[in-house]
This record gives sequence, C-alpha cells and structure tokens, in this order.
Amino acid sequence: MVEGTEGVSRTIFVTGVNGHIGNHIVRDLLEHGYKVIGSVRNLSDPQKVDHVRQHAIDLGCEHRLKIVEGDVLDADGWTEKIIGCDALFHTATVYSNSNDAQMIIDTATKGTTHLLTAAKSANIPRVIYTSSVAAVGFHPKGREKTEEDWQTLRTSPYTVAKMESEKLAWELAEQHGLDLRVINPGAVLGGGFVKPTPSVDYFPEAMNGKFPFAPKIPIPVVHVRDVARAHRRAYEIDEAKGRFIVAPHKNKTIADVCRAIREQYPDTKSPRHAIPRSLMFIVVFQDWFMGLFGAERRMTRKAVKGYFQGDSNLSSRKATEILGIEWESFEVCIQDTVEAFLE
Repeated sequence: MVEGTEGVSRTIFVTGVNGHIGNHIVRDLLEHGYKVIGSVRNLSDPQKVDHVRQHAIDLGCEHRLKIVEGDVLDADGWTEKIIGCDALFHTATVYSNSNDAQMIIDTATKGTTHLLTAAKSANIPRVIYTSSVAAVGFHPKGREKTEEDWQTLRTSPYTVAKMESEKLAWELAEQHGLDLRVINPGAVLGGGFVKPTPSVDYFPEAMNGKFPFAPKIPIPVVHVRDVARAHRRAYEIDEAKGRFIVAPHKNKTIADVCRAIREQYPDTKSPRHAIPRSLMFIVVFQDWFMGLFGAERRMTRKAVKGYFQGDSNLSSRKATEILGIEWESFEVCIQDTVEAFLE
C-alpha cells in the first residue's frame, strides 16, 4: 500500500478530467484526501470545467483541485505540467466510433507517447492508464477472457486506437522503466457525464421506443464509480501489477440492458425483446439510412459481424481480488444511467 494516501497531501495528475471517467476519478480522489491537477483541452469552455470544479465545491476542498489546459496531441509542455506529482492517471482519449478515424487513433497513440515520455522526464513514480476491454477483445466466443487476451479484430477506429495505444503504453513503460498499471473497463454506465458516450447514448432512444427490438450485441457492464475506484486502488496497492479488466457484469447484451430499463422503469418504451440475428440486416440498413441524415453510425456490417463472433464473457476476478472492489449492482448501473437522462 502506498503510504500516506488517506487525507495526506499526495498530488495526482489526471488527463481528460472533463470526460465521464475522468471527472469521476477527480471526485473519488478528492473524497480520499488527494490533491488533484486535471487537464482539459480548453480551459475557457464551461462544459469542460464547471462540472469538475463542482466536485471540489461540493466536498469543500477547492484548494485541492487545480485545472490546467493541455492538448495530448501537443508534445510540448507536459513535463512541466506533471513534474512534482506523485502519479499520472492518463484517461484522455476520444470515445467515438464515428468521428475522423485518424483523429481517434492519433489522440490515443500520440497522446500516450507524449504523456508517458513526459512521465519519464518528470520522474513520475507510478502511471495508471485507462484502456478498455476493446483492447482485450470478445474472442473467442464461449471462453472466459482474461488479462492475457488481446483484441485481434479491427472493426472500428476506436477498437484499433485502444488496442494500439495500450500496446504502445506497455512498450514505452518498458523502454522508460515506468511503473505502469492499466485499467480495462467494459461499457461504462452511470450518470455524471456532460456529453453521453457510446456506452450510454442509446438509452434515450431505447427509453422513447425508437426501436422495437434490441440487438443481442455483447456488452460487459461496469459502473463509472467502480472504474474510478479501480484507478485509485491500482495506484495505492503496490502489488497491483499489470492489466485489470473492470467489467463485473459479464455475459450481458444490449438487449439485456434494454430489458432491464423496461423492468425498472415500466413507463418507458424500452424494448423487452431481442431482434433475431437473422434480421440484423434490417438494423444495419436503418443505421446506414439514418447516417445519410447525419446520425452517428453504430451498426456497420463489419462491426456487427465482429460482435456476433464473440461474447461478453470477461473475467474481473483479478480486479475483485487484488483491488478489493465491491461492485455496484447491475440494477444500480441501469438506474443511475436512466436517472441522468431524466434530469
């Protein structure tokens, strides 16, 4: 265990604090007595800073939070920003499947290079890196996947970005002698986001009955508070080496999520039934058609084919045992996400 953590002045630098995971990490760290320096790309944008600062206001510890400006695509200036900190939590990324593919990949890989190189220069003793189960993969089907598994498909720019950037992080850690620990979350549910991520952005459509049937696409689920706790615990526990899959609600599908929404909120129109795999071509066509009118595409033929080749049977045993996390229930994951859209 890292000495002097609870309530003693240790400073953690967190990139991407405006994001769903990043701002929850800030709150969790502040709740446990840490000083936090967080980075955002645009310090003058209230949507990137106000909700983060609100955590410190709520907790009465504004003096322990500082937010600075920094773009992970820029190589310069990061060493000066993070020097003197006790750890770097690198969460900044682009979580999207529809934006410019090269931008998604560059943000992940170049950002990783810039921040881990700066960590070496600043003599940061420990780095906690946010990856994804997208880097672990959902294949082969029918077998529990562990931290030993790696993604083999290239079905979307996000999948490619997470796989390539995490492998790059391990290479840089070895090259620079960094103490690197990696968190691989599943689909992150829960409230506290400014802009809905792909893990939750289909909730309003489901709740409003925009689709009568839900696809049985694999989706391992975790609450955002548990993801934040996992980052902190990976820093605090000396024995917490390597990767940690953080996806306790495994063997779930989008159809299971939609059914749970309807069960907990009967007044919604969330679909109770799953669409047969044989009819998924209708979903792909509808997704393509809506894309013509500017809607974000989620169901390309390539992506759907990859989904059904795998499953969401991923093991979070290592995180449970070593990080000691008592997971939020699946019901709470659904409830907190729905409530965020009802506010």
